[in-house]
Amino acid sequence: MITSEDGRTLEVTVRHEVLRVEPWGEGSLRVRAGRHRILDDVPGALLPAKPSAATASVDERIGKVVNGPLTAIVEIADTDTGIDAQLRFVRTGTGEELLSEQRAHFWWPGARLFMPSRNGYGRLEQRFTAYDDERVYGLGQHTHGRLDQKGLVLDLVQRNAEVSVPFLLSSRGYGFLWNNPAVGRVELAANGTRWVADDARQLDYWVTTGDGPKEILGHYADATGYAPMLPEWAAGFWQSKLRYQTQDELLSVAREYHARGLPLSVIVADFFHWTHLGDWKFDPAEWPDPAAMVRELADLGVKLMVSVWPSVSPLSSNYRELHERGLLVAAESGVPAHAPWKDKGFDVEMPVAFYDATNPAARRFVWSKVKENYYDLGVRAWWLDGDEPEIQPGHPHNLGFHAGPGAEVFNLYPQANAQTFHDGIRAEGDDEVVLLSRSAWAGSQRFGAALWSGDVPATWASLRTQVRAGLNVALAGIPWWTTDIGGFHGGDPSSPAYRELMVRWFQYGVFCPLFRLHGFRDPRPPFGPSMTGGPNEAWSYGPDALTAITAALRLRERLRPYLMAQMRVAHEQGVPPMRPLFVDFPADAAAWDVTDEFLLGPDVLVAPVLSPGLTARRVYLPTGAVWTDAVTGSRHEGGVTIEAPAPADRIPVFLRDDADVPITGRE
Repeated sequence: MITSEDGRTLEVTVRHEVLRVEPWGEGSLRVRAGRHRILDDVPGALLPAKPSAATASVDERIGKVVNGPLTAIVEIADTDTGIDAQLRFVRTGTGEELLSEQRAHFWWPGARLFMPSRNGYGRLEQRFTAYDDERVYGLGQHTHGRLDQKGLVLDLVQRNAEVSVPFLLSSRGYGFLWNNPAVGRVELAANGTRWVADDARQLDYWVTTGDGPKEILGHYADATGYAPMLPEWAAGFWQSKLRYQTQDELLSVAREYHARGLPLSVIVADFFHWTHLGDWKFDPAEWPDPAAMVRELADLGVKLMVSVWPSVSPLSSNYRELHERGLLVAAESGVPAHAPWKDKGFDVEMPVAFYDATNPAARRFVWSKVKENYYDLGVRAWWLDGDEPEIQPGHPHNLGFHAGPGAEVFNLYPQANAQTFHDGIRAEGDDEVVLLSRSAWAGSQRFGAALWSGDVPATWASLRTQVRAGLNVALAGIPWWTTDIGGFHGGDPSSPAYRELMVRWFQYGVFCPLFRLHGFRDPRPPFGPSMTGGPNEAWSYGPDALTAITAALRLRERLRPYLMAQMRVAHEQGVPPMRPLFVDFPADAAAWDVTDEFLLGPDVLVAPVLSPGLTARRVYLPTGAVWTDAVTGSRHEGGVTIEAPAPADRIPVFLRDDADVPITGRE
């Protein structure tokens, strides 16, 4: 039976299943399916729907919801095992099919499957038709090295460098959000697309369309939230290494940048600056006067960023209260200990827990400690490391959260952890929220979460992977993104081969939304509280590399006004500053195939050098514009591939239609 009580929403009942299709923002529809009823308390990413002029109609066994350019059609169809509700989405104006549910089998099951396990939970599956010509982008950050993810199977789970943000942008002209933080997977196969939740209560997804990728991304930001405006200081250069062990060491690096006249906006106090994991405060033996340190850095024009982990050691002074108040993540079986850690004052690894970021009381508790021990000392930049959370072994199904069982809500954790800081900072009357997070979920952007690509290798192959990963992050709705320039794991500062990689990574990093040097360089001691890596400052790679790195730092300074204008666009329209060529040139079929170039805003095309020994590279220039080499001044009509010079001191950069962007410093 199909009904529409309000003239906007369809509700379909077939045996025990209830299917609801409702408008959820301009050109967008939300679909939920449950057993017996639709639940409103299931965690998800969607904000309350913005108004839209939608209408619903019912004609016997067919129902329609029309919401601007998107129409959903539900049909009660006869099958070999009785009636079934089948749903598809089309363009309102043309009737062109965008996306259609697909039955798994002519007999059983259909497009939607619920396999009960216990107490209203079960394995959920949602199937859609596959289209041979479809390309799929977004879905967070992954290490597979591809931009188009059609043909892949992706785990829906948070891991270091593998970030599940289940929103995709299709070349067919729609966006799709799997509005479900459950552990599972998505299969983008040739014979169908299947979304799977291992254990959850209700199917929930959201579909949108619009006039090109930019409008689709804007609808997604309407639905899940816009990033705050990036503070101007955050657009500069961030210095980090694993790790500065003392206050004096960190200040000496900041002073050296100042003495050399090198731009520096942020410097980082990494992990183990604390007394014990979960104390969330500086160790006075190594950091005797953090407030004075923050003041001196401020005089140099530098912000201090501190690493704040969500894990709590039993040695922490906060552990007992968190445990007794039920503010730690629980375990379905066994004690609430979820990872090994070698804490200060303890020579062997011990089990540690995580605070339950899905619990509002736990969020308030943690922020109270962070405020007292960091914020009140002047710290204003936050590094949310290990916030997948980093469990070992990786058994999220054994976790129990305030928001629900681990299997159902695990992927929500990094978003909730970001909310801890966002809400705390805003409660102080402060509107500058910058959170460098190792993980994210749909909607993390609205809490000021920036994502970085995790602990990636220091190799050319890794650099190539970062380019595609960053573009997919942008298409998953997170506009603030960066990498560890030079990679995290390894790199010998004295090696000429590694110095070349470092320079090319720097030249790429200039054009990323955030610009950050970090890494665990050789020599690398064993893991523990005393660990610190090799040198990782701008001058650590020899005089030739320093010349090139200095040029990159100066270029970033010139780009900052342009970049901030693009951050304003992301804040107001949901269009990320760094994006694939097809976002601005969707009518250019060739632009959809380019995976090793990108646009920074509408006017700057960047073609990073991604292999050693190159002095030139092929560059595709999209049709519909005239492109000017920002250094040589050579002009090219779009729609061509050229051989562009790429000497050691720069990568190819092209300006669109005589745009006035100061790449060379001569403008």
